Amino acid sequence: MKLNKFALGIAALALGSAAHAQTKWDLAAAYAPTNFHTVNLTQFAADVDKATSGKLKITVHANAALFKAPEIKRAVQTGGAQMGEILLANFQNEWPIFGADGLPFLADSYDESAKLYRVQKPMMEKKLAEQGMMLLYAVPWPPQGIYSKKPLASAADLKGSKWRAYSPATARIAELVGAQPVTVQAAELSQAMATGVVESYMSSGSTGFDTKTYEHIKNWYDTQAWLPKNAVLVNKKAFDALDKPTQDAVLKMGADAEKRGWEASKKTNTESLENLKKNGMQILQPSAQLKSDMKKVGDTLLTEWLKTAGDEGKALVDAFRK
Repeated sequence: MKLNKFALGIAALALGSAAHAQTKWDLAAAYAPTNFHTVNLTQFAADVDKATSGKLKITVHANAALFKAPEIKRAVQTGGAQMGEILLANFQNEWPIFGADGLPFLADSYDESAKLYRVQKPMMEKKLAEQGMMLLYAVPWPPQGIYSKKPLASAADLKGSKWRAYSPATARIAELVGAQPVTVQAAELSQAMATGVVESYMSSGSTGFDTKTYEHIKNWYDTQAWLPKNAVLVNKKAFDALDKPTQDAVLKMGADAEKRGWEASKKTNTESLENLKKNGMQILQPSAQLKSDMKKVGDTLLTEWLKTAGDEGKALVDAFRK
């Protein structure tokens, strides 16, 4: 009997230390579970679990269930969540470099986007380190086009339209084309279109399909305006508290997720546009006038951004255009 009690005590201690050895992290994400970014995050969490033999368990909270999109960065910074995924362009007002990939027609293809990221990355790593965070990886959305209820021959046709703004750049575009900006995050977009709050917006084919935009809007103009990136951030204190093998696993799986994410973005771009077409969306090439008008908007935004971003911004653009 004594021996059994002793054995039970040892077993309880072993279980206690095993439970103690397991670390649990929360990862706050703003998009639907089916979105390719979220699917990639879920795969990353599973890969970390496997690589660490269950020592680090990461729970992905999709669809802004844990924190709303604008709150995620702050949550990671303060330790409210150990990890989070943010749309970098949303934080341009905090630091202009975060918004570099949201500048219309600066980097307008996957190759150009990758080039911009190479220049932007070390600058972001330095800034995030100052804020107690790490950049684990970043993945672009597919190229952005314009969704519009009414056909567009030129930017003038957007005048007065209720335009979804989700970042400083998209709000400014609305002002420049005479549209009416309405701030709506991805999780609320379907409802906003259903109730007539939104009649037009700029986003990828992926967002359009995820939010069933085709039920409310029938035109998408393939302007290839920009490829904004989602960045996955880690709280530095939480990372430092992990043992070295677990840290290495997080970094390795993050690098794998980045590579996988870029490929998924390209694949999603093609599939989303096909799916939108199947559901009655017209995928249209912009007229020469609309292209020219939007290019002017892009030039204005870049000029304004450079004024705010100063020497740092100029250095980024110069390095990108080399």
